[in-house]
Amino acid sequence: MSDFLLLAFIFLCAGVVAVPIASRLGLGSVLGYLIAGIVISPLLTLLHVDVMSIQHFAEFGVVMMLFLVGLELEPKLLWKMRIRLMGLGGGQVFCTAILIMVISIAFGLGWKVSLAIGLVLALSSTAIVLQTLNEKGLMKSDGGQSAFSVLLFQDIAIIPMLAMMPLLASPEIAEAAAQAMGHAAEGNDHGSDYSLVRHLNAWQTTLVSLGAVAIVVLGGNYLTRPIFRFISAAHLRELFTAAALMLIIGISLLMNLVGLSPALGAFLAGVVLANSEYRHELESDVEPFKGILLGIFFITVGARIDFELLFSNFANVIGLTFGLILLKASVLMVLAYIFNIRGQHKWLFALGLAQAGEFGFVLLSFVVTNHIIPAYIADQLMLVVALSMLITPCLFIIYDKLIAPQFNKSQTREADTIHTKSKIIMAGRGRMGSIVDRMLRSAGYDSTVIDYSSKHLDILRAFGVDHTYFGDATRPDLLHAAGIEDAKILIVLIDQKAQINKLVKYAATHYPDLHIIARAVDRDHVYELWSLGCRDIVRETYDSSLRIGRSTLEALGHSYDIAEEIKNTFDAWDREAMRETADAYDINIPAYQNKAFLAKVRQMLEEREPELRRKISDIKAKKPASSSEDMDQTSKLKS
Repeated sequence: MSDFLLLAFIFLCAGVVAVPIASRLGLGSVLGYLIAGIVISPLLTLLHVDVMSIQHFAEFGVVMMLFLVGLELEPKLLWKMRIRLMGLGGGQVFCTAILIMVISIAFGLGWKVSLAIGLVLALSSTAIVLQTLNEKGLMKSDGGQSAFSVLLFQDIAIIPMLAMMPLLASPEIAEAAAQAMGHAAEGNDHGSDYSLVRHLNAWQTTLVSLGAVAIVVLGGNYLTRPIFRFISAAHLRELFTAAALMLIIGISLLMNLVGLSPALGAFLAGVVLANSEYRHELESDVEPFKGILLGIFFITVGARIDFELLFSNFANVIGLTFGLILLKASVLMVLAYIFNIRGQHKWLFALGLAQAGEFGFVLLSFVVTNHIIPAYIADQLMLVVALSMLITPCLFIIYDKLIAPQFNKSQTREADTIHTKSKIIMAGRGRMGSIVDRMLRSAGYDSTVIDYSSKHLDILRAFGVDHTYFGDATRPDLLHAAGIEDAKILIVLIDQKAQINKLVKYAATHYPDLHIIARAVDRDHVYELWSLGCRDIVRETYDSSLRIGRSTLEALGHSYDIAEEIKNTFDAWDREAMRETADAYDINIPAYQNKAFLAKVRQMLEEREPELRRKISDIKAKKPASSSEDMDQTSKLKS
């Protein structure tokens, strides 16, 4: 028990210390975990810790991650992605595997060993790439979506890879392995004593593997929903969490028994359950376990780097690692060109996927156990996989610091010369600004629009919208050129909260008679803008939220008039409540630490909320709930 607690304490301490430091330095959490593993590696060696066993346990974090990825997908979405999925993903795996195979043959290896090496190294790190893309907010970019398509194909491709690998077994390697059976079993068998395919030939193994996949798909479709309905009837959150873990562990066990990847089974189960009513519950239950186990997995990757083997074959291993990254990046750049991925996105796509993946550890153990690759080659490839994963966060840093800024220069072009001046100046013409601008022009009011997206403005001008100008609206010289001294209204609709605050503060300070209408990102932002001097603030989702509330009341059987009156009553109460608490807000103190503000909010809720409830009760008592026929009529009148 003490040994377990000590190991848990060491791993958690390493992560808790290293990750915040790495994140503060802009290195990302993944590199922080990897560095933590390297730092504690001597201590683990001193304590005679079997890091490989811990890594096999921590690989369950990858399993959970792919289950969550599957939950985010739907079969319809997969069908929509089929071109990039097959083109980018299939092209990357095929081209990379063939090129590595040809190079390996040129170095004197047999074609079976070379093909196996090519398939192992063709895969990229789903765990590192997805986590980094999400951390950096790049997942929705063209490069991020393309990378996701390739990773998704790779994860799916593991099924046929594992099914066909036994066909590449070599009698010579099997004979050599038999002489060192003890070492091979200890190092590569994952400690598994059970297998449904151990005594089957290659074709029987393939059929059993496909049968297991079918069980996961059919079971996910027809069995999981009744099971979760039965469990949810108990109204015990911990029981639902236990059931979610039972599902993933059960699938992983089945996949292991038939020699397939547990992560693939979990991914398939996630896709099957993507349309389930329990999807979000499953996601929230599994997420914490996934995060902790992934962190431990990355720590073990760093701790497993065999520095003795590395230094004894330093030139060879380093050359293979950078050669692999260069080869994969080149293949990905060609595919990016073919599939019209341009600009900085092609670099994100190529650099992000240039490493080997965590499944490489699983596959290398598998191919050694099945006598496909000699153990001495697999040991060096393990180092190549680990080092390429260790280098990957550095590649993302290169993209962030060197490549992306070069392509963003188009956004820092010289600001347009503003030729027109009007009484209304609008900063930002995005999804909110375009509607406001069109509405004002329909009413006969001209406005001068300043926007910082050159691409967006070029599109507008292509449609004949010529009163928009490129530039940073927070710059005083541009505001002066737009005629802010004589303007009556400044409408602030730019995206970033910090930029909104900067512009509002400048305008309110230097032009106190100017009427400022500002977009607020959320409730706290309203208080910030109020403290900066703005008195006309619009929360960007507030009005639509009120309309949703009104529609909900109508769906509950209230007439349109009653629902509208309740909505207006709540609106007036909420605005007045915010006005009463706004003066206690201090922009320099977080709201949850501002005692005066918290006291004011509590006082307002205790004194004013009962009054709101009485008013709404009186409104509901005015008329009886409308019939379904009245609801149908009034729903047609909703704005």
